[in-house]
Amino acid sequence: MATCIITCGKICCGKTTYCDRLIKERNAVLLSCDEITLGVMGGVSCDRHDDVLAKVERYLYTVALRILNAGTDVVLDWGLWTKAKRQYAKAFFESHSIPCEFHYLDISDAEWHRRIEKRNRDNPPDAYYVDEGLIEKVKLMFEPPTADEIDSWIFVG
Repeated sequence: MATCIITCGKICCGKTTYCDRLIKERNAVLLSCDEITLGVMGGVSCDRHDDVLAKVERYLYTVALRILNAGTDVVLDWGLWTKAKRQYAKAFFESHSIPCEFHYLDISDAEWHRRIEKRNRDNPPDAYYVDEGLIEKVKLMFEPPTADEIDSWIFVG
């Protein structure tokens, strides 16, 4: 049976790189909120960003079900910063009898800030610029998962 791999971690913690490795190892399909929001909004985080993101997430849940029901693993490259969002994701797939794995990418504050600086300096076209406002938003919103939520704990520095 196909499995949904749910990833969690702060922005710039290495989720996308990790997910790219998983999709190759498992011959899985990647579903990324950032790919869609960057494509639609052009990398600009505006007042509507959170509303657009919520719609993208709802849409990708539907797409994930189609892919999983066709027998292919799915990797969700989402931040899932809050416990409520993680609980929803797990309950959603369990309610459809889809097994899921929860992978948490844990990063030290020093490494996180180093990666943010590198991303902002390199300014890749497929990633958001991380300004002080976004850093503060992550600090305020991010709820680290508890050990009982995690199937695979990846410490990235």
